[in-house]
Amino acid sequence: MSRQAVSKLTVLKPAERELSSSVLPTSPQPLYAQIKELLRSRILSGAYAPLSQMPSEHELCTMFDVSRITVRQALGDLQKEGLLFKLHGKGTFVSKPKAFQNVTSLQGFAEAMSSMGHEIHNQVRSFRIVEADLHVAGRLEVAQGTELVEIHRVRLLNRAPVSLEITWVPATPGKRLAQGDLETRDIFLILENDCGVSLGHADVSIDSMLADKDIASALRVDEGSPILRIERLTHDDAGRPIDYEYLYFRGDAFQYRLRIDREKTHQNTRKTR
Repeated sequence: MSRQAVSKLTVLKPAERELSSSVLPTSPQPLYAQIKELLRSRILSGAYAPLSQMPSEHELCTMFDVSRITVRQALGDLQKEGLLFKLHGKGTFVSKPKAFQNVTSLQGFAEAMSSMGHEIHNQVRSFRIVEADLHVAGRLEVAQGTELVEIHRVRLLNRAPVSLEITWVPATPGKRLAQGDLETRDIFLILENDCGVSLGHADVSIDSMLADKDIASALRVDEGSPILRIERLTHDDAGRPIDYEYLYFRGDAFQYRLRIDREKTHQNTRKTR
């Protein structure tokens, strides 16, 4: 056994002994579910640090005095929840927590992340004047060939790339964005505070894709890695399209969250039956 493995067992054994005493064979809850909950609590509390290696299946079997099938079911459920990941031939590791943004309100990325204590920085890859192609022209409700500002930025969350942002803005407010410190500020805030544009609402669609060569290079992932793609069309308070963009997020580092309420009309209909 290597010195690293001996050190690992020496450090973890007292804590794991305490864990094993919490599993009760007489409980109505299945053993695998009890083990899953105990391991989950240690992961979420930070006792098992992000990217650290979990005890092996053999160690967990000995620790909890259960079969390998029981341990595998517990670990499999935690892996499905995104709390663990496996590396072939190396073992099971704790996943890095994902940053998240709620989409129940219209906020820029830096605006949302800074409020949670994250450090945000932007790498401006390009800022140029382009002619609107058929698709972008249709979304911004301008004629094809109309002059637009196109901006490519990589968003860094705590100094690690998390998204590639491609934005198209009409030329009149767009040209002023060049003086708006795009390395530290959200485009939304520059439009509002520097350009005098009052934002109203945004139409958002979410899907997934595999990273092409350009996205993979920008986000420092392998080509073909899963990517979360956000298409967002933002309107001013008069309903005019003002900002059209594609946001490409690393699938292993970020998630969008939203709350969905049941429509009252459905509930009222059910009560009257």
